Amino acid sequence: MAKRVLKIDALTLPDHHYLDAQDICYYAGEYTAGEGHAYSETNQLILNFKKSMDKRGTAQWQYKERAILQAAAIFRAAIKADAEITFVPIPPSKVKNDPLYDDRMLQLLQAVCKGRHTDIRELVVQRESSAAAHLSDTRPTPDELVANYQLDESLAEPAPQTIFVVDDVLTTGCHFKAVKQVLGRRFPEARIVGLFLARRAPKSVDLDFDSI
Repeated sequence: MAKRVLKIDALTLPDHHYLDAQDICYYAGEYTAGEGHAYSETNQLILNFKKSMDKRGTAQWQYKERAILQAAAIFRAAIKADAEITFVPIPPSKVKNDPLYDDRMLQLLQAVCKGRHTDIRELVVQRESSAAAHLSDTRPTPDELVANYQLDESLAEPAPQTIFVVDDVLTTGCHFKAVKQVLGRRFPEARIVGLFLARRAPKSVDLDFDSI
C-alpha cells in the first residue's frame, strides 16, 4: 500500500453512493470485496485488520495486531506531526460492553498519534449493538445510523476545529455521512473530513472483444 493518501475525486465519487461533491474524503488503498488475502496488499491488510474479536487467543490474532500497526504507519507517514486535528473513529458495530466490541480504530489512532500532540476523541458512540455492515445482507441508511448514534458531551470541549472521521473501508459512505451529520449539528463551524485505510473499488473485468 502507498504511504500517502489520495482524495476521492469526480471519477471515484460515483463508487460511493451516499457521498456528494461537498464531502472531502481521503483513502490510502483500494479494497476489492469478495476477494481474499492474496488478491492485493490492501485486501490482505483490511481482512487482517477486520478479524473478529472471537479470534483473540488464536494463532490468527497476531495478524490483526500486525495489521493495526501497519495501518497506523501508513497514516502516520501521511499526516504532518504538528497538524492540529481531532481524530474521531467511526464507532464499531458493537457497544463497549458487548463481548465482540472491537476498538481497532482507536488502537490505530493511538499508534498514529504516539509522541505527537494530537487529539483523539470517541465523540460519537452507538446506543445499541448492531450487525457489522460488511457481514450483513442489508446496509442501514445514514438516517438509521444517526438514530442509533449519540454524541458524548463529556468529550465535546474544547470544540474541535478540524475533525478527521476515521474508518477502515469507505464503501457507500453511509457511516461517514451519519457521523458527519451528528458532529456537524454539534460543531457547525468545524471542518469535517473522512480518512480511510481503503476505499471499496469496483472489480475490473477483462472483456473478450471477439465476443462483442
